[in-house]
Amino acid sequence: MTAVLATLRGALPTERPDHARVVAALLLVLAAGLAFSITLSETTLVVLAVVLVLGGSVDALRRAPLVAPIGAFAAWTLVAAALSAEPADSLRATKTLLPLATMWIVLAALPSSAAARRFATALFVTVAAAALLSIVQVVTCPAEGGYGPGPSIPVVGGFFRKCARAHAFFSIYMTLAGVLTVVLTLTLPRLRGLARPMLATAAWLVGAVALGLTLVRGAWLGFVTGAGLTLTVMRRRRLAVAVLVILVAAALAMPTVHRRIETIGDPADDTTRDRVAMLHGGLRLIHEHPLAGVGPGQVKRLYPVYAPPEALRRHTSHLHNTPLQIAVERGLVGLALWLWIFLAFFVRAGRILRRVPPGAAADRALVAGAVAAVAAFLVSGLFEYNFGDTEVLLVTLAVMALPFVVERELERRAA
Repeated sequence: MTAVLATLRGALPTERPDHARVVAALLLVLAAGLAFSITLSETTLVVLAVVLVLGGSVDALRRAPLVAPIGAFAAWTLVAAALSAEPADSLRATKTLLPLATMWIVLAALPSSAAARRFATALFVTVAAAALLSIVQVVTCPAEGGYGPGPSIPVVGGFFRKCARAHAFFSIYMTLAGVLTVVLTLTLPRLRGLARPMLATAAWLVGAVALGLTLVRGAWLGFVTGAGLTLTVMRRRRLAVAVLVILVAAALAMPTVHRRIETIGDPADDTTRDRVAMLHGGLRLIHEHPLAGVGPGQVKRLYPVYAPPEALRRHTSHLHNTPLQIAVERGLVGLALWLWIFLAFFVRAGRILRRVPPGAAADRALVAGAVAAVAAFLVSGLFEYNFGDTEVLLVTLAVMALPFVVERELERRAA
């Protein structure tokens, strides 16, 4: 614990030792919360924000990135909620905008690229620990898949409930899959630069196995996209081949994973059929409400009316597709503003990557990994509404802060 706190303390945005210790401890707790508990991570973010404000560290947010697109998206979300048929209910649903501040909080707490790398490593370690426990969860799962009466012990009972698919301490396997996709993609180009590369590689492979055991095909596709992107940017062909061989071997060794791979895109698969039905229902809603949408949180009220006859589920709160959900709730204007957030991120992060000196391999790997992780998040979002999964969104926003920490370091050196 002391060693980790010491490494995280480097270059924090204050010279007061007591303040630095508090921020370092909160960063460590945040990394653990992002891997294990939404309550812990949200509480830590609030406390961290208060500590940073009281410590005068908000100066680090001058010229904060992505303010215009995020602010515009948030403002239009409120407009869409006010214009919905149920404005009170829809306005209550806009509380999901609050996590968007995560990127700026993490950015203010990590003022140097060295500190950013250490935070990314702490996040990887905690997520790898959660992945290991999720493997144990599946291996030791009762024959009935955890759907029968389980242990009445708090936490333990939930851990072994519905354990046929890995979910660790999250409520559902899709959340674990989303978190693993982002963190594994972020860490892939950094493996050789970590202090113990062999141990780090082993931990990364544990995470990859856990991702397979979630059986979430959309997350797999997102991970493959992100991994391919980062290895292309970093020009590591040997590592790309090695990762591909390992993943194929692991898939063949796990029959349940192999069977899920075979059903990707299969029109006879029930999940695929239901997602197509949601797409049709969502497009109908967009056609009738193209400008401002139906309002946040209103899909659950309207989908039973708009669901096509072939839909297997007549009730749902989201449409398992992030761009579709955004367009349905906030209209095409909201979708354009949402796309602006990520387009602005990729453009600015790409510029940062080009500015990183050739000798700063660790910074280059961090920025490339962050860009690829966000790309993986977006591809996964074509099959799941992960923008509405707070645990996954918090991890993604924390990762989005990392390139901007490197950017500020580059500007400081140039000055």
